[in-house]
Amino acid sequence: MSAYVKLNLIYISIGFCPILGVESFSGGSNRTITVKPGGSVTIPCYYDEKNPPRRKYWFSEHGQSNKYTNTTEENLSVIDHPDQSLFTVTMRNLQENKHNGQYYCTVETGQKPNVTYVTYELYLKVHSAPDVSVMSSSVSGHEGGNVSVQCFYSSEYKKKLKRWCRYKDEKCFRKKTNTSQNSSVQISDDGENFFTVLMTGLTLSDSGWYYCSAGDQIVPVQLTVTDALSCAVNNKTKKTGNHMNNTTAYDEKQNGIELLTVWFPVSAALLLLVLLLAAVVIWIRRRKPKQDDQTIRQRNNSSTTNPIYTTPEDPVIYSSINDETPNDVNSEITYSTIDNIPGSEAPLTGGGLYSTVAPH
Repeated sequence: MSAYVKLNLIYISIGFCPILGVESFSGGSNRTITVKPGGSVTIPCYYDEKNPPRRKYWFSEHGQSNKYTNTTEENLSVIDHPDQSLFTVTMRNLQENKHNGQYYCTVETGQKPNVTYVTYELYLKVHSAPDVSVMSSSVSGHEGGNVSVQCFYSSEYKKKLKRWCRYKDEKCFRKKTNTSQNSSVQISDDGENFFTVLMTGLTLSDSGWYYCSAGDQIVPVQLTVTDALSCAVNNKTKKTGNHMNNTTAYDEKQNGIELLTVWFPVSAALLLLVLLLAAVVIWIRRRKPKQDDQTIRQRNNSSTTNPIYTTPEDPVIYSSINDETPNDVNSEITYSTIDNIPGSEAPLTGGGLYSTVAPH
């Protein structure tokens, strides 16, 4: 553990011991994070969980500015996580000329006299080709399971020491020459572009922030470990959901098949019935007897004598209806003459009777 005084602040460079304190020290830690222009980075700032500080803030030597916790700006967020005894600083849209410089995680004890500590410091460099990087700054696993992280490095760092370290207590792991040694963390280096960190037998206490390092270059990585029961429940829920989705899809498919099975014969039967009825109607119309054209012409062009029979005491009379010109459109009145039947002995009194028959 070590510390040094600068700008009236007490800076602490934490080595491999997690206890905060003040000691005489002539220098600080030498850690560099390289980020591409326009990129972002999140830095965890741990503090003593037994003696939480009164205030926490992010100090920029470049701008000589303090950003206290629970501050959110367009490209900067400083959020406190008291349940984890840390606050995180997220810087976004980083630019080379604007953000290059030294930064510090700073806490105030609130005691009298008030003492301000720097718990972590780093140099931020914005460059198009980071010397150390990872595919994702966040990984997860479940209790008892495994997780692996690939840390990429530039050719300049091929010969540099590769490590995997935990932020909270600065406990670090590096590649061991004796591969048979049992360890929960194993590091393998391909010697060209990347080294792989494999963590096995994960526990809930493994959750937290780590960093890959090659020489003085580091990159933060957050590890989240979920308990086995939650993982089992989630897997069961996921499987149940998939099963329900599959069952629903199967049921919908079966319902569709059943509908086709029922409605297709019904539709076919209805169509056949309609065709049958149409055929019957056509057959009936064709079977309807037609009047003889000659009979119709004779009836239209004839004079018809309709005898009117009476009782024996009454004279027999007859009625002649003249319809010789039934097609004459100008003829509106048809005359009918009623007279004695030839040979009748009872003459009509007053001569012939006329009746007017109007056309229908």
